[in-house]
Amino acid sequence: MDNTDATPTTGERAAFEAGIKFGTLYHQFAGTPVSPDNASSLERAIEESIENQPHCAAVSVDILNERLDAAIDHGYTELTGEFMEVEVVVDYEGTEVVTSMQMEDGYPLMRVDAVRRDE
Repeated sequence: MDNTDATPTTGERAAFEAGIKFGTLYHQFAGTPVSPDNASSLERAIEESIENQPHCAAVSVDILNERLDAAIDHGYTELTGEFMEVEVVVDYEGTEVVTSMQMEDGYPLMRVDAVRRDE
């Protein structure tokens, strides 16, 4: 017996959109060669790329240079979640979803931090 409502809420759709943005962000840019010399330009490139997607209100990427410095071998390292703090804000039909990425047990987890609805 299926007791689920087949119609997703606006908040669920907004959260889904945020998930799409994070999936694109992480899997498009993971593995990119990065060093402190190009970190700020890479931050901007990631932000501008993801902001192009529908319903994306804001993206903030902070590449953690101290962690980068500690990991660099031969002048650069590959970008992974451990080197980034990311926030993505989606606005879908008056519902804003704020999401972030943080490391948990060595794995980059994306999470919904807040859901705000226009009143």
